[in-house]
Amino acid sequence: MAYKLVHVGFGNVVVAERVVAVIAPDSAPVRRLKDEAREAGLLVDVTQGRKTRAILIMDSRHVILSAIQPETIAARFEGAEEQQSQ
Repeated sequence: MAYKLVHVGFGNVVVAERVVAVIAPDSAPVRRLKDEAREAGLLVDVTQGRKTRAILIMDSRHVILSAIQPETIAARFEGAEEQQSQ
């Protein structure tokens, strides 16, 4: 079984089929979600100390912090879909 992997920054990749949402970290509800994930031990920070620009919500309830813009990650998802269809 081949998995589509999407680069989320600094050599880190996620399985595309497991991502539920890619959101911006600006709102208060998203900050609460991040804090709850940290308390539950489900927060994965792949920013390498840089500013969080996107948050990925996974189907396993994990929350991944990325330093790449949500639009860039979304474009990478579209590119991964095109590669699989060829």
